[in-house]
Amino acid sequence: MIVDLTTLKNSETSFDFTLAPEDVGLENEPASLINELRAQVNLKQGIVQTDVEGNIFVRIAIDCSRCLQDVEIDLDISFIAVFIAPEHYTEAKEAELETNDLEVSIIDDSKIDLIELVREQILLNLPLQVFCQQDCQGLCPKCGANRNLIDCKCKENEIDPRWASLKNLK
Repeated sequence: MIVDLTTLKNSETSFDFTLAPEDVGLENEPASLINELRAQVNLKQGIVQTDVEGNIFVRIAIDCSRCLQDVEIDLDISFIAVFIAPEHYTEAKEAELETNDLEVSIIDDSKIDLIELVREQILLNLPLQVFCQQDCQGLCPKCGANRNLIDCKCKENEIDPRWASLKNLK
């Protein structure tokens, strides 16, 4: 869904849309969409820049950080993005960036791809750690078994080879 800023008649425009999981393109990412996402986006054109504010509502599946089981979570993402033409952006080789400058994107042809913007916001807002349950046991480092499902007994039988000779001192 590409918005051409030169064809918009109003300085403020709103878009409400839904996207199917295959339209977002998260196939090679750590998370996948469970069902279609819903997005509300408001574009506000200024003299120099275009401000984009929006909300994304989506249910995703992501791997547990400990045992790699799929965990489904709901994301409610609020975002602000600023788009500016290259002629209004500084060309200085050394320019001091401020916190607000990190939200600024440069557009060359006065077109904004809302699908790419939504995809970017989902990836930026993925949680760093997700657990399938509060006391997830994770995977066994020896045999790779899921400790939530079976008790592999690897830890009980394991003797550190550096201390193995001390066992014979009795």
